[in-house]
Amino acid sequence: MSQQLNRGRIDKRKDILDAAFSAFAREGYPQARVDQIAAEAGVAKATVYNHFGDKENLFRETIAALSERALARNLAAVAVLAEASDDMPAALTNVGIRLVDCYCDPQSWALRRLLYAETPQFPDLLELTQVGVAEPVARALADRLARLALEGHIAISDPVLAAEHLTALLTGSLEARSRFGTRRIPRLERKAITESAVATFLSAFAPRP
Repeated sequence: MSQQLNRGRIDKRKDILDAAFSAFAREGYPQARVDQIAAEAGVAKATVYNHFGDKENLFRETIAALSERALARNLAAVAVLAEASDDMPAALTNVGIRLVDCYCDPQSWALRRLLYAETPQFPDLLELTQVGVAEPVARALADRLARLALEGHIAISDPVLAAEHLTALLTGSLEARSRFGTRRIPRLERKAITESAVATFLSAFAPRP
């Protein structure tokens, strides 16, 4: 019985966080109302307060939950480089497309727009997403690139800097192309961006004969 109650509490918490993210992304933090979030989650308003205390803490918990999901998706994308073959263009294009897809995910766009809008009021949240998401993904990518360098697939002296270069090539044009997430970038366009990024990266870091 206690396990069922605990499971029900976890499910309610997830429903509230999902509804809160929808409301915050749609309305913005100032306009979103707790009673509206409760209605969308299918719970009583008091239940929201019991789980999260107040609206400000609910917003922070919502950003933290979305950041955890983004981290998991990005780390899974980077992990495919563990299966890299001697075909470096194909291997890097594979991981690149996965990372671009993560970046272009509607939830990722909504999360970034929320951060842009609310960072002046919640400056610590930018630190949370930087330290909690961006830096672990960058470290994971740098680690994969370092392994590829040791195996002779690429020629890099600074894996961290190389990871920054690859990430910038993959994502640098996406905000403008998507008009800050208001335009869906078609799959073929994302593939072309990735292939161009990988070609540019390898022109700089491919092993010399």
